[in-house]
Amino acid sequence: MDPNTRGPEDYGHDGDRTAPRPRPPRDSRTPEIVPHTPALARTVRLVTGELLLTVNPVDGSEIEPCPPGERPARPRKLTPDERAETARAARPPVPAGPDGPPLPLLGRQDEREQLVRLLARGRSVRLTGPAGSGRTRLLDLVADDCADLAPDGVVRLNGYRRTADDLLHDLFYAVHDAPLHRPTRDELRELVREIGAVVVVDDLETGGTALDDLLDATPECAFLFAATPDTPAPSADADLEEVALSGLDRAGGLDLLERAVGRPLTEEEANWAGDLWFESEGLPLRFVQAGALLRQRDRLLAGVDAVDEFGVFEDAPPVEAVPHAPVDPTVADDVPLPSLAEGAAPAELLAARLSASARATLRFAVALGGEVPHQAHLPALVGDTHADAALRELLDCALVSPVGSRYRLAAGVRTQLEAAGYDSDLTERASTAAQHYAWWAGHPSVTPERVCAEADAVLAALAVLVPGTTPPAEGEESTTVRLARNAAPAFAAGLHWSAWERALRSGAEASRLAGEVAEQAYFHHELGVLALCEGQLDRARAELEAAIGLRGAVADKRGTVAGRRALALVTDRSGGTALALPGGTGGDEVPAAPHEESVSPAGGVPAAPGSFPALQPPADPVVTHQLPTGPGARHTRGGLRRVAKRNLVAAGAGALLAAVLGTVVTLGATSSNDADSPSDQVGGNPPASQGTDDDLGAEETGQDGDADTGDATSRPSSPGPDGTLGTADDPAPTYSGPMAPRPSGTPSGTQGTGGGRPSSPPTKSPTKSPSTTSRPPTQPTGSTSPDPTPSDSDSPSPSGTETSPEPPTMSTSASGPIEASAEETSPSASEPVM
Repeated sequence: MDPNTRGPEDYGHDGDRTAPRPRPPRDSRTPEIVPHTPALARTVRLVTGELLLTVNPVDGSEIEPCPPGERPARPRKLTPDERAETARAARPPVPAGPDGPPLPLLGRQDEREQLVRLLARGRSVRLTGPAGSGRTRLLDLVADDCADLAPDGVVRLNGYRRTADDLLHDLFYAVHDAPLHRPTRDELRELVREIGAVVVVDDLETGGTALDDLLDATPECAFLFAATPDTPAPSADADLEEVALSGLDRAGGLDLLERAVGRPLTEEEANWAGDLWFESEGLPLRFVQAGALLRQRDRLLAGVDAVDEFGVFEDAPPVEAVPHAPVDPTVADDVPLPSLAEGAAPAELLAARLSASARATLRFAVALGGEVPHQAHLPALVGDTHADAALRELLDCALVSPVGSRYRLAAGVRTQLEAAGYDSDLTERASTAAQHYAWWAGHPSVTPERVCAEADAVLAALAVLVPGTTPPAEGEESTTVRLARNAAPAFAAGLHWSAWERALRSGAEASRLAGEVAEQAYFHHELGVLALCEGQLDRARAELEAAIGLRGAVADKRGTVAGRRALALVTDRSGGTALALPGGTGGDEVPAAPHEESVSPAGGVPAAPGSFPALQPPADPVVTHQLPTGPGARHTRGGLRRVAKRNLVAAGAGALLAAVLGTVVTLGATSSNDADSPSDQVGGNPPASQGTDDDLGAEETGQDGDADTGDATSRPSSPGPDGTLGTADDPAPTYSGPMAPRPSGTPSGTQGTGGGRPSSPPTKSPTKSPSTTSRPPTQPTGSTSPDPTPSDSDSPSPSGTETSPEPPTMSTSASGPIEASAEETSPSASEPVM
């Protein structure tokens, strides 16, 4: 029989073989070997709140607002038959092989009746007992007694490594029919408030205020929690009854041991059991394991393990190789009772007398932190086709115990096996399990629910291997990264989001250590999507920005687009604004980084758009800019091009402002109400006005070939110092001729005559301090004033005398005085101005 290629005889059809069907004639156009079509990526669409999540294992999950037509209706409650089927599926699998008679619950009748009475009154109870005290067995019986107390029946949950929120979601799915729907926190609390059930939670690990929140969210439920003494206690004002569970008495321990062995105890065995009761404080688990030791001793005495007709124990070690086993099993005196230390810590002795497959399974369980792989995985892990029967051996010896829908090493067994050296090859076993789970979790035929059932074993393998991750060899990939990469989407699709987060964080750390940037970007993207689904917007933004940066480093365009879309959704839900980043596709918007600030273009920006006529940008603009990020900074396709265009227009407007201010200074310096003002004596060759120390200090921005050729009457009136046009009482004077002020921003004292240079340097005269209330008298002819910005274009008066202009008078407008400097009003001293 070939285990890989099954024949008809494997299914009981070995007698109806038919002749093989003849092959059709080969067509020359058909290739001899048809290439295998790769399986499509497993994508799942989930609805969480108002969001639609598409789990994409290739490029990263995509998230968007859920269309109204795809939003699920209000979940309905399951029928009693459906609840029973759900409860049956949540139980651990039945191991292969014959099952012995179940052991009765001894010495727990009083606690059983007390728990049922409290639950029938609607009270919640916390049952506290040490590990191995029989809490799980007691919960099973109490759950059967309370089957008809509540309208929604009895719900069995497991609290091992589960938070209060996880328990609320588990309760929701146990009562409601909501496939591919994960409610938000508010929706979840609204739905669970309507559940009326007796909720039995084993292995609780939650306490304090978290446990109070769980009770407050479910006012119509009566809870029965089972916890160990080291579990965090509830708050002092919690509405919770406490019931303590102690060990068995001496008579109960002996009775349980006899039932476990299946025969009456001898006097020697009874004395040994009495010492064991004192050592173990009456824990039932120790008596069940002691019964397994006595059964093994009976088999050694009978020589059952020497001959096995059916081959069930054919891989068991020979008697000589078993510790504490006699060479001649027929001599009873050579098979002593286990010592008291071996009875109190029996794991090493029990494991030594098991089959090789069972011992290998124990090594894998030790490597995975106590998690026993599902029996369907044992043949592949151990390398034995009959290794699935090893789980029955371990269960009969009480080395494993059920935890929810799986099995774990019983209390104290892991510590005992580690002391016996079962962790010597821990890393090697964990690596083997990781390779197997990585292939299995990524196979398209494996459903997300099956992967979620093995979540603890997968996460345990990651916890062992992640710290020691190293960069793989060329052409290979890291096993740890591949395991997290394949398991994380399955956890997300299976709605086991706490395992999804742990797998993503382990994968992000492993990919960082392995140097796989693309995989690291994927994990950060998924963490951002998960945070967005849970409403943690700040964390989502940080993770998505990290993912976009990493994907930009590896030129992952598709992944970058997915990250930008998710980041835009984060901004939309947080009430911010978004802008298009360089390199993005049309319509893709991402929020502006919070640390960026709006920066004005070089050269300044006019006070109000439209205050000045539009200018054409220079031929070769050199403008440095930064993307604005203030309110309203929203750009679509071609965002950078438009930003650059606006910066050019703003720079031109700034240059125009510089020109206007220069003209204002010139007009103010040359205008006066005095009869002897040089402005009233302008002739064909008026004197050049020299600037004072109080002018606005605009720099020369002349351009070759820009001499005025038009008539002065065709130009608009120059604005006053406050930026407004002249009034009837104080009209702005208009000049004509070759010495008229140029509208290109030439400040006072820098007028030229068609680009010519002066024939002789001008004379200077001292000036008086300006005053905003009165105009100073005009300086005598021949005096000079110091020029703060000397220029080569200064030209003397044709008459050989120089008159000092009066200082400009700054008038105020509704918006206040205009204050400017050369740096604020001009992009550059050498930049051409239109």
